[in-house]
Amino acid sequence: MYQLIKPLLFLFDPEKVHYFVTRNLRRFNRFPGGAALSRLFWDLQDKRLEKEVFGLKFKNPVGLAAGFDKNAELISEMADMGFGFVEIGTVTPLPQPGNPKPRMFRLPADEALINRMGFNNLGVDVAAERIATYRKNAKKVQNGLIIGGNIGKNKVTPNEEAVNDYIKCFDRLFDVVDYFVVNVSSPNTPGLRELQEKEPLMNILNTLQKRNLKNGTSRPILLKIAPDLTNEQLDDIVDIVQQTRIAGIIATNTTIGRDDLKTATLSNETGGLSGKPLTQRSTEVIRYLNDRSKGSFPIIGVGGIHSPENAVEKINAGASLVQLYTGFIYEGPGLIKRINKKILSA
Repeated sequence: MYQLIKPLLFLFDPEKVHYFVTRNLRRFNRFPGGAALSRLFWDLQDKRLEKEVFGLKFKNPVGLAAGFDKNAELISEMADMGFGFVEIGTVTPLPQPGNPKPRMFRLPADEALINRMGFNNLGVDVAAERIATYRKNAKKVQNGLIIGGNIGKNKVTPNEEAVNDYIKCFDRLFDVVDYFVVNVSSPNTPGLRELQEKEPLMNILNTLQKRNLKNGTSRPILLKIAPDLTNEQLDDIVDIVQQTRIAGIIATNTTIGRDDLKTATLSNETGGLSGKPLTQRSTEVIRYLNDRSKGSFPIIGVGGIHSPENAVEKINAGASLVQLYTGFIYEGPGLIKRINKKILSA
């Protein structure tokens, strides 16, 4: 069904289409039987898909990557579509509008997107309240859905004060999310990727780890990295994970690279590139980190997953879980079930 309407959707601005589709998806799920129909079409329930990673039990290993549900509006709908976990955000302490529009571009010939959204979100308080409401009202069928909180800094916050923004988001979300992701790898906030350097990154992660205990409870903290890091920088990442004892890595975010794109008219647009052009590089990063660390920490694989085979390749390279974003947009919700079926048969 999705493949039939996709050509029509792709005639319009991608950001407007995103809000149109998600708004109507919420409406559909409010109709009597709407959520049940979503689960019937898209969800695959099978105990063999369950997986325990960094102390959390995932009902299946396919998750929604950050960026799709920035403001925690779609958790119930994404659960009904069959995702095993949903990562909201990136959220910042204060609301911010993001970069000027247009700021998202489709590259259909490359099955890719370029975005320079700029952490547009309603602020961490809104996200925290929505997640708390979801948890209060979640139906039994959605029990066990893992929710991650992807956190970042506000654009106006200087890098030397960035740790304070991460603390604010961490403290506010602590009681409502299952794990955290520290995002220092988006190319769309000026200077943010400078925080991937070893010294500032160690400061942020060590500071959060010191706060990571509340009433005897701690939350797994993961780091999301760029695909554009050199092997020497990836070696530093392995060292940082082992020194700070965070739970793991998400590999990878979008790339600033533009190699071999077919859509020449858009290749000069600034922002992060996602989709099929990232498939190979993200898998290379996963494999490198897994080999260098001797599998000592979990990796969530994301980047260019457009088929069940892409997902299994990342798992074989060392990923414990996988996430979808651009592939979800191009292939539709059926991709989730197809990946889970492939995992069961692999």
